[in-house]
Amino acid sequence: MKKQTKGILAFAFLGGLMLTSGVLIAIPGFDEEVDYAAMNDPEVTITGTPADNFPDDQRTTFCSSGGDAKSTKYVTEYLIPTECTNPLAITSDYDGNAWFVETNTGNLAKFDPLTETFTEYDNPTWPNGGRSMMWGIDYAPDGSVWFTDETYDSIWKFSTIDEKYERLSYPTSGGDSLPQRLTIEGSQIIINDFTGNKLTILDVNPTEDDVNYLSIPSAIDDSVTADFALDANDDIWYTNWLFQQGGFLVKFNQNDYRNDVSDSGEQFLPLIDYISAYALPVQLLTPNGITFSDDGLLWIADTTSSSFFSFEPSTEKFIQYVTAEPMFETYGNQTGIIKSPISRPYWIENDNQGGLVFNEQTANNISVMNPKTQSLVEYHVPSKNPNWGDCNSGTEVLDNCGIAQVFDFAVSGDKIWFTEWVENKIGVVDTSVSLPLNIQFEYDVLNITSNDSATFHFIINSEFENDVLDLSSVISTTHDFLTVELIHDSVETFELNSDNPVAIHVKISASDDALPGTYKILLGAESSDITIGKFLTVIIE
Repeated sequence: MKKQTKGILAFAFLGGLMLTSGVLIAIPGFDEEVDYAAMNDPEVTITGTPADNFPDDQRTTFCSSGGDAKSTKYVTEYLIPTECTNPLAITSDYDGNAWFVETNTGNLAKFDPLTETFTEYDNPTWPNGGRSMMWGIDYAPDGSVWFTDETYDSIWKFSTIDEKYERLSYPTSGGDSLPQRLTIEGSQIIINDFTGNKLTILDVNPTEDDVNYLSIPSAIDDSVTADFALDANDDIWYTNWLFQQGGFLVKFNQNDYRNDVSDSGEQFLPLIDYISAYALPVQLLTPNGITFSDDGLLWIADTTSSSFFSFEPSTEKFIQYVTAEPMFETYGNQTGIIKSPISRPYWIENDNQGGLVFNEQTANNISVMNPKTQSLVEYHVPSKNPNWGDCNSGTEVLDNCGIAQVFDFAVSGDKIWFTEWVENKIGVVDTSVSLPLNIQFEYDVLNITSNDSATFHFIINSEFENDVLDLSSVISTTHDFLTVELIHDSVETFELNSDNPVAIHVKISASDDALPGTYKILLGAESSDITIGKFLTVIIE
């Protein structure tokens, strides 16, 4: 092992001076033989029937509610042949195959969309009965698949050529650690440590036994280091937050750091000189997924609300966006305890076509936002597990109610692959399928003052002849002081056909305590399979 060195990073967050350390060291490379006996179970074998890991009273909750794969015009599901695998992280290779991890088996699996066949690769060192949440995965140019392993603080490499697993111990400091999202950038592997208060950059050199890494410690004690994204300059942005207390958006200028390290001849330099931090707005409490759009805006998904946010780095301005309210079929509300259903956007990614893709955990959606047109399409996943919604009154279960726990997705051209953690399925959204309707605004920006209101109308047009759609109107706003209500002859449910476009009239009001600023209202329509909306910009002066 190479000499270990430490540097001191000191900067102020939350009004206080925080001391943290940056590390650039070498750690042992890959282990083909891992002694899991000391880590988990005295018996180390190839995992048997994974359903045996759950008692009978938990099998429908975690293994599947028993439904077959389902399809809509936009979404196709595939049932994994092995029971109860709990699929989570998913990616795609250059041939369009989907690769995903099975958290209840420790295995990696491949789905070939041309033959519609699954191949599951046994991990011979995985402990019998072992489970681990595996949140991050990526496909490398050399044909290897890398993924994270929460339970055993590990990073795994699977060679698709020789079909062998190798394990890399994740660098920890002795406390809690949860290696989560993983992205391959050249020879670097970037990983956030969700509970371990750091962002780690691994430099994997296949010709050496050691793996160099740089850890960027978080400045807030006992905080979460969540998702990350690279901008056009290769600066790394990530979020750092405390549960229900907010936090910071952090930027690390890695190119300047590495160039200065090289020029100085030092192994490290103080990280404070290469880090910038921006306080998150008070509405953004759980900033998990982040990504950049083609126009240079940073987008952040908030998992404790129905919102996602844009951030303009040059002006340091945040703008809040909102999803449609989840359909009743996802949350159920048999007991009536859910007063404000939320969609929970989780991860968010650029689709390389100018759009943004994110999953809505409790709305059971895969969604696509177009920043240029300010439009949002939410594709409804057809499978639902009633054990994860308020679907049971004690005497009966609501029909087709619940969520499939769509925790991850991967963009591959016009396809979006996703996993269903509690339904033992993967699925794909085909974004090339034509949408059934379009929404036409009379104008895109509305200016009002506090304690004032204005009327607005939009037109919903059918895109197909001889097609009748049963629709519901969609009206969503981000703040209580900005309300929207249907007026005139507008109704919540209606039929749409090609001969008769539907005009929706609304009244938009700002209360007397409304704060000046720029806000977004989502207006549109939804069917049982899809929600289509467009954002109206409201400026309160």
